[in-house]
Amino acid sequence: MSYTIKAEIRTEIGKGSSRRLRHADMVPAVIYGPGKEPIAIKFLHKDIINIQENKDFYEGLTIALDGKEIKVVPKAMQRHAFRPLIEHVDFIFA
Repeated sequence: MSYTIKAEIRTEIGKGSSRRLRHADMVPAVIYGPGKEPIAIKFLHKDIINIQENKDFYEGLTIALDGKEIKVVPKAMQRHAFRPLIEHVDFIFA
């Protein structure tokens, strides 16, 4: 099964902007990999919370970003200590 997450590029970077995104039910994330510039993105929390429970999610997914589709694999995911919230995701180019 293939998953697609619709994302937007983040223009503000840092702790304060990440907190504002989380309060707006969004997840800050980064896509990086060898030979390519890192891309800071944001997407809706509801788009990832249920699909991240499936094994297929960790084998790869597609990020729809500005009309382009980017194949990625989740590398690291930070979760809230006791609430069912995703706080940040690191993706690598597939």
